[in-house]
Amino acid sequence: MEIKLNRRQLLSLAAGSGAALATSGYANGARAQVATKARIVIIGAGAGGTALANRLADRLQGAEITLIDPRVDHLYQPGLTLVAAGLKPADYVLSKTTDWLPKSVNLIQEAATAIDAETQIVATEGGQCIAYDFLVVAPGLVLDHDAIDGFHLDMVGKDGIGALYAGPQYAAATWQAAQAYVETGGVGLFTRPATEMKCAGAPLKHTFLIEDIARNAGTRGKLDMHYMANNDSLFGVPIVSEKVRMLFGDRQIDPAYSHVLRAIDAGAKTATFDTPEGAVTRDYDYIHVIPPQRAPEVIRQSGLSWVDKWTDQGWVECDKATLRHLRYENIWALGDVAGVPKGKTAASVKWQVPVVEDGLIAAIEGRDPTETYNGYTSCPMITRVGRAMLIEFDYNNNLTPSFPGIIAPLEELWISWLMKEVALKATYNAMLRGRA
Repeated sequence: MEIKLNRRQLLSLAAGSGAALATSGYANGARAQVATKARIVIIGAGAGGTALANRLADRLQGAEITLIDPRVDHLYQPGLTLVAAGLKPADYVLSKTTDWLPKSVNLIQEAATAIDAETQIVATEGGQCIAYDFLVVAPGLVLDHDAIDGFHLDMVGKDGIGALYAGPQYAAATWQAAQAYVETGGVGLFTRPATEMKCAGAPLKHTFLIEDIARNAGTRGKLDMHYMANNDSLFGVPIVSEKVRMLFGDRQIDPAYSHVLRAIDAGAKTATFDTPEGAVTRDYDYIHVIPPQRAPEVIRQSGLSWVDKWTDQGWVECDKATLRHLRYENIWALGDVAGVPKGKTAASVKWQVPVVEDGLIAAIEGRDPTETYNGYTSCPMITRVGRAMLIEFDYNNNLTPSFPGIIAPLEELWISWLMKEVALKATYNAMLRGRA
């Protein structure tokens, strides 16, 4: 039976779903605290590290919780796509790291420079050596811009070059370059790296948004748009990939499969791609650059990475269900750095944090953990301004809709757009507080 809702009901659903998602599974106030003198170190104050620190502070009585991260600002990364399309200002994604942390957590605002899993010590750039009983690594990932010959971040916003991933100022500069492209037209190349990456839908969202903005501006006929896929697919979930292929066909966006960006010549406005047939050079008027992505150096040098896969990227070796390290039982991976088949989105972190929390507390209590992570990943796939597909899936590429019968995952819906506009940031903020 088809369920139809009017605009007021849809608005209520979006707002209500934000509250529901924010509080789902959260009953910290009703759960008994666990008394412990455990020394817990969390590397990384991003979404995962901050959310976990808050939850552990609520659950543990007497624990010494230390969070290591040099960043002053907290970055709401799901908002960067909107900034790069001129839909939000750069400061929409910024807050202070300290705004989200409880006073009981000891924040060391330095970078972690070494991890010794044998002696259970983390060293920082300021020369501190922090001993731990339990360690959670959640430092995020690094954008390897140097892997693209001829490219550096000073280029972003100039001469038709965009790179929204690099931060709010670069997302805003990306809009400057994209806006000029919308006005003047020409060849647009939208790239995606061959490595694992955070929010694999972001390159598609940027492509769709620029196309739609040009269409609404009446300049779409000037744009020759090409999406440079890293392999023979447009998205890692086959049914979603096919839907994107169909939308590209409808909107005259030409996919170029197995084209991985190797180099840029900004003066000549050319880009060179590695393909199965060899190097190919393409002219462009606008190019959106997403570089290879890897684990931070401190992780790659720590001995915690997989040794038989993702060897060029360094993701942490861990059980995909429990996120516990396979060789060091007192270490967990969380967020982008975790070496699991899916899960480099903020929505994934929302479901990973309770699993790590349960595993760590179970270890303190000397029992087996009960929570597992099934690879849940969510991508509000924006396809035009005011429309999106709310795509949710697991390790097995099964679609796992949160609102079956109400929100069809492969339909371009206003309510799915509203979820991102109204519900997502509220849910994200609640997650940071440990309430999701």
